[in-house]
Amino acid sequence: MPLQKLSALIETICNFVICNDPSLRGQPIIFNPDFFVEKLRHEKPEVFTELVVSNITRLIDLPGTELAQLMGEEEPKLPGGTGTASGFFRSLMSLKRKANTWHHPLPSAQTSAQLSRVTSVPVGIPGADKGVVFGSPLTEEGIAQVSQLIEYLHKNLRVEGLFRVPGNSVRQQLLKDALNSGLDVDLDSGEFHSNDVATLLKVFLGELPEPLLTRKHFHAHLKIADLMLFDEKGNKTGAPDKERQIEALQLLFLLLPAPNRSLLKLLLDLLYQTAKKQDKNKMSAHNLALMFAPHILWPRNVTANDLQENITKLNNGVAFMIKHSQKLFKQ
Repeated sequence: MPLQKLSALIETICNFVICNDPSLRGQPIIFNPDFFVEKLRHEKPEVFTELVVSNITRLIDLPGTELAQLMGEEEPKLPGGTGTASGFFRSLMSLKRKANTWHHPLPSAQTSAQLSRVTSVPVGIPGADKGVVFGSPLTEEGIAQVSQLIEYLHKNLRVEGLFRVPGNSVRQQLLKDALNSGLDVDLDSGEFHSNDVATLLKVFLGELPEPLLTRKHFHAHLKIADLMLFDEKGNKTGAPDKERQIEALQLLFLLLPAPNRSLLKLLLDLLYQTAKKQDKNKMSAHNLALMFAPHILWPRNVTANDLQENITKLNNGVAFMIKHSQKLFKQ
């Protein structure tokens, strides 16, 4: 079982940490797998990565170049990543992100009045600005801000077309400004619609400098989607090997930066709960995957044409994560 194999790896990590940390040897240990995983990741990142990657390569075939990309030893070669045009658009998008980060004016008097009705922090003064989170690298502060959106959506999962029907652009900008100012927003005030909040969550993910699942992991996700069962003669069938896919994803998620892993867990749980209410909201796991794959898995600045035959594979991969999210983060 994938969970048993992941537990074996965690036990290996725990034993390694205990044996190599004199302060822990011979002492009574409160067994906390997350503590030992994060301790090894922080203190010996090379050892941690090698342990996890060696287990991943049991499951998926990663040629030398793709393995080096996963290890961070080589720049990922991504669709649409070559040529003058793509280089121009990458530079343009980079400049736009910097412009969004650098230019952060204080709210107007009208906006301040609107914000004051739905927030618990004074607006329109420099001290209220805690830093832009949209378009910036993912941080714990950014997760704290966007978690307000996630918590609100958990209470409004029955809205038909949630994540598919766009919200009001004016209200979204108002809410975006509030979150960028580090404010606690009273989303239950009635000032915003569920579609405003759902759309803004996608915007937040889409404006991250790199996908939530990271550029380095792109090819590994393609390989995981290709894991199929074998028949009694050893021939590959067309049926997905779900247990191996779950195990491979569990391992791959261990390699994510801590903020990415934290937000991914929150996001997949939200989408899982959304799909459970599909009789009301008409949003199945597949429909949700179509909405979110471009934001969390597609490399930045590529088009559907760049990905071509991989689009279906990527969408199916995200749908699989949504359906099995409760297993993927269970240790």
